[in-house]
Amino acid sequence: MGTPEDEAGRAQRAWAVLRGQAARSQPRTAALLYVVAVGLALAVAAQPLWFVPSAFVLLLLVGAFLLRWRALVVLVAEVVVLVVVLVLVGPAAPAPGVLAVIALACVAVLVFARERERLGLQGAPGALMLVDLRDRLAAAGRMPTLPSGWVVDADVRSAHEAAFSGDFLVSRVVDGGRRLEVVLVDVSGKGQDAGVRSLQLSGAFSGLLGAMPPERFLPAANAYLVGQAWDEGFATAVHLTIDLRTGDYRVATAGHPPPAVLHAGSGRIEVLTTAGPALGVLDDVDPVPSTGRLHPGDAVVLYTDGVVEQRGRDVDQGIDRLLGVVESAVAARPGGARDVLAGVHAGDDDDRAVVVVRRG
Repeated sequence: MGTPEDEAGRAQRAWAVLRGQAARSQPRTAALLYVVAVGLALAVAAQPLWFVPSAFVLLLLVGAFLLRWRALVVLVAEVVVLVVVLVLVGPAAPAPGVLAVIALACVAVLVFARERERLGLQGAPGALMLVDLRDRLAAAGRMPTLPSGWVVDADVRSAHEAAFSGDFLVSRVVDGGRRLEVVLVDVSGKGQDAGVRSLQLSGAFSGLLGAMPPERFLPAANAYLVGQAWDEGFATAVHLTIDLRTGDYRVATAGHPPPAVLHAGSGRIEVLTTAGPALGVLDDVDPVPSTGRLHPGDAVVLYTDGVVEQRGRDVDQGIDRLLGVVESAVAARPGGARDVLAGVHAGDDDDRAVVVVRRG
């Protein structure tokens, strides 16, 4: 069996082949659907008990998935003409309710296709591209393999179980395996729009991570985000660096909730004091970091605001609840990020992410 990277590479190549085949077969697919539409109309006229006009709705849905904008417009126009002909025929005339359903289907398909065209997502290749974007974002968040004595775990969940999340993380082991760097980011917005921005930022931040001293990472990330000039061009982030030989850590935040450190020896959970504006708001940022050392059994917990912010509840109360969960799920037993998310019972109306790094 191959490595996860090999499997991901084969999956990406398979998607590329499918996209190419869909693009090349577009004229044949359109011609086939046009012929099917005519055949369906003839079948309805000849055998109205076996073939019903509402079958045009299914044909339109298939066309919306397979065809690009112009070919789909032609298919919709053909369906309208064929239905009008059926009405004029008399015996096979569709009922008024069926005509209303077909008309609504035509409008809905055109509106849906027009929006996809505006986003550049046309036909089946567009749908495959979205899947590819989602998979790439998930692949960027895979945690690296750490040396013996260290465990890192992460769990990222999107609002309402959507395919795309505004929360993402990027991690890397640098300096010949001696240092771990993790950045957890919360992009403004939710859903597909936030997911597209997350994909772009994850690629940029992945390139910056480990390529410069830790104290320069957040300023460089801020400069990149400011340069994008997005309408919703801000994001919060927390950047963690750990020396895997000594356990020395450095944490800096940019408008992000404060990380927590579990001290196994005393059982105390410390909320780290950090300061820094959100990324993309000011031209220059100079975050104030927090430093310390992780001893055997200690753990550091990173999270996004969706974990501690809920409607009708103060953020400080949410953080207190999180600390209680960390004490029971991480300190009392070797739980991970999934256990923390399950314990806080955060609502699913916002993206949520937790990262737990533990020194064994």
